[in-house]
This record gives sequence, C-alpha cells and structure tokens, in this order.
Amino acid sequence: QVQLVESGGGSVQAGGSLRLSCAASKNPYSRYCMGWFRQAPGKGREGVAVVNADGDSTAYADSVKGRFTISQDNAKNTLYLQMNTLKPEDSGMYYCAAARFACGSAFLRNVNPLDAWGQGTLVTVSS
Repeated sequence: QVQLVESGGGSVQAGGSLRLSCAASKNPYSRYCMGWFRQAPGKGREGVAVVNADGDSTAYADSVKGRFTISQDNAKNTLYLQMNTLKPEDSGMYYCAAARFACGSAFLRNVNPLDAWGQGTLVTVSS
C-alpha cells in the first residue's frame, strides 16, 4: 500500500515556474513507477510525466516535453515535477500517482488502474 501527498501548487504568470512535490509513504521494498497527471476543469485526466523505480527512464506528454522535468529522491521518498515556461493551458489539478505494474506510456495512458493517487494540488497559470 502506498500513500501520496502532493504540495507545491499555486498561482503563477505565464512563463513562470513551479515545482510540485509528492511525498510517498510506501514499503521500501516495493518498487513503483511514479508520475503525474493533471485535470483541467471540464476535461479528462491527462498523463503528464512518469519515472521508473530506478529513476533512469522517463516519459512525458508531448504537450510538456522540453518544459517539465520529473525526478525523484528515493532517500526522501519524494517525487518532483519541475515545471518551466508555464502556459495558461497548463492550469489544472495535478495528481501524483504510483503503479507497480505499469510504466512509461502505459502509465501515462492509464490503461489499467494505477495503485495509488494523491489528493491533488492546484496549479493556476494566468496570461
């Protein structure tokens, strides 16, 4: 079982940056792919970025490539999402998620139910 708590959301102007954090409480012997989803008002949930358990493989949605960077600090059990050059269309609720048996594009497509979700943190980008 894993529990996820996001933080770091806020309001920023277009072109600005934010860093989201996700603190994970999990069995240290369990290996999870970890990632971020977002959901704008009136839209479906979109996979944004994912990193594998070893931290050496990542995948991103095309809409954020080159602007967002996912990383993790395994010693702190914390996942990060550095968001640069933010755009108004990046606004939404950002959710941290974890999966034991899905990674990469399958994780981002949320093909199968993921193991855990956080409660979300709100990002608002104004033009």
